[in-house]
Amino acid sequence: MKEFTADREQTLKEFTDNTYAQGSFFWNYLLRRKDIRVNGRKTGENVLLRAGDRVAYYLTPAQEEKTAFSVVYRDENILVADKESGVNSEAVFAALRREGECFFVHRLDRNTRGLLVFARTPAAEAALTEMFRAHRAEKIYEAVCFGKFPKDADILTAYLKKDPERALVRISDFPAPGAERIVTEYRVVERAAEYTLAEIFLHTGKTHQIRAHLAHIGCPVAGDTKYGLSAENAKFNLTRQCLVAKRLTLHAGAALGQADGKTFVSRFSAKDIFLKNQ
Repeated sequence: MKEFTADREQTLKEFTDNTYAQGSFFWNYLLRRKDIRVNGRKTGENVLLRAGDRVAYYLTPAQEEKTAFSVVYRDENILVADKESGVNSEAVFAALRREGECFFVHRLDRNTRGLLVFARTPAAEAALTEMFRAHRAEKIYEAVCFGKFPKDADILTAYLKKDPERALVRISDFPAPGAERIVTEYRVVERAAEYTLAEIFLHTGKTHQIRAHLAHIGCPVAGDTKYGLSAENAKFNLTRQCLVAKRLTLHAGAALGQADGKTFVSRFSAKDIFLKNQ
């Protein structure tokens, strides 16, 4: 159970929309399930709260994880969400779809926190799909890594091949049958004794590219259980990877209206995720 206290007179809907980071979609989910109580009683969204009223919700950790995202921007053309680790992009899409028309145009790995954009019109869907296909979106990731990057900034080229039987990818420095060329750019933000904080920009966008490519050069993402260092993850009590889709700038043309050219920033910080576990 988690509990909040109302600080003024307002409806339950007004209170929930402004209190919890997940925003209205999270609370609508709870209201539909009748999992919100006011002063110990189940109630509806239009009940009037008074200062001092206690608002509590009841969810298991697994249920809460499924709703762990916030909507950071919305207009008539697009919607931008900021998702938690452990949440599938498809689960965010399904929740948003219940609230109105929504189109799926890209995804993040389940254990990567950060920004996802969804289209709200067919025209925006086509424009965003083409933007991602042509790599015109400016996507900056933030990662805490183990190991030392050889340079303060560099553009790395390698070859990625999927291994579907093991549900992972393999990286090589030379072309190989079935392998695709990948280009990953990094910039070191901070070098500490136990970690390196870096910004990552993808010139290509392949499955697990950041995690696998950084591991290949000896700088695995902290907390990564697939490509990372098990001993280091255990040392710092890391069970989720310290990787965030931090900034997203859209360049998709007129179909996005006022959102074209906008930059969105995730509330998550890779460094905070790492330090919180120490």
